[in-house]
Amino acid sequence: MIEAGKVLRTKLIPWGLWAAFGFLILGGLGSRLEGWGAVLPPALAGAVRTAENLTAVFLGIFIEAAPFLLLGTLASGLVEVFVDRAAMAKLLPRSGWGAALGGSLLGLFFPVCECGVVPLTRRLFQKGLPLPMGVAFLLAAPVINPIVMASTLAAFGPGLVFWGRLGLTFLIASLTGLIFSRAGDMGEQLLPAAQPMSLNLSLEPQESSPVEPLLGAKIQRMLIIAVDEFFEMGRYLVVGVFLAAAMQTLVPRSALLGVSQGQLVSVVVMVALAVLLSICSTVDAFIALAFASTFTSGSVLAFLVFGPMVDIKSTLMFLRVFRKRTVAYLILLPLLMTLLAGTIFNLWAGG
Repeated sequence: MIEAGKVLRTKLIPWGLWAAFGFLILGGLGSRLEGWGAVLPPALAGAVRTAENLTAVFLGIFIEAAPFLLLGTLASGLVEVFVDRAAMAKLLPRSGWGAALGGSLLGLFFPVCECGVVPLTRRLFQKGLPLPMGVAFLLAAPVINPIVMASTLAAFGPGLVFWGRLGLTFLIASLTGLIFSRAGDMGEQLLPAAQPMSLNLSLEPQESSPVEPLLGAKIQRMLIIAVDEFFEMGRYLVVGVFLAAAMQTLVPRSALLGVSQGQLVSVVVMVALAVLLSICSTVDAFIALAFASTFTSGSVLAFLVFGPMVDIKSTLMFLRVFRKRTVAYLILLPLLMTLLAGTIFNLWAGG
């Protein structure tokens, strides 16, 4: 398992970065060549045109996601520098239910999207956050936070889609967190870099106490941590965004739109589309609104629930926090529950 993780980090991700940059350079050069279509062979001209489209989609997704990754890494640095591990340990719920429910609501205090929530969750794990609480927070925070709640309300109003998105996200995240409360040792689920540090909760006075750093020094350390994590997670974001852009460019949209009314098939298609598009949760409600007149209401709801939990870029970042088997469960459990909920919603609401 460790060797496989090393292969992923040292070979696959760098190769993915080189492929992404290569296509982006090709697309950028193609957009600056006038009349290249009449000079280049048809096959090469088509490749350049595809690279141009891929570049445009890539930049659109990346520019949308990068600020929220930065927000998440800043929150991560803030947690590391200003949150005391011992004080945090005393405030955390002990029961599995309490941890799962609390984690699902934690996004109200940390309004981050699916990009920013990953580095923040890893930092909270290092501070001693229980596994079920961290898993629930990871899945729920991209939806149950003030920014996304406001955007969903603006797009759909205070109706079934709005309340259904919040309710289903809370339910699925809480149930997944509760399942992980039975997972046993955190060391079997988390990579070494994400595992909690040992806590010294002794109340006995120490022989010598370290001098408290000044506020300016704390802020400087917070920014250094944020920058380090931004570049560490950023390479996975680049590869994930590139894969999402490639799928948007190469997979015909008509192949998905042709199956928009089946009670189950429409839900499957919209879940696949959510993964394919990898849109930030702060704006995905307006994208879903464009499909509302074509697809069933249950499938639109599934798009809004599953997309912020799992997409291409967030899955790659999961691999920097969890072991591969745990990542598989983090994908499959919400997927199965979302498919079931979307299908039931279609049958109940009449599609």
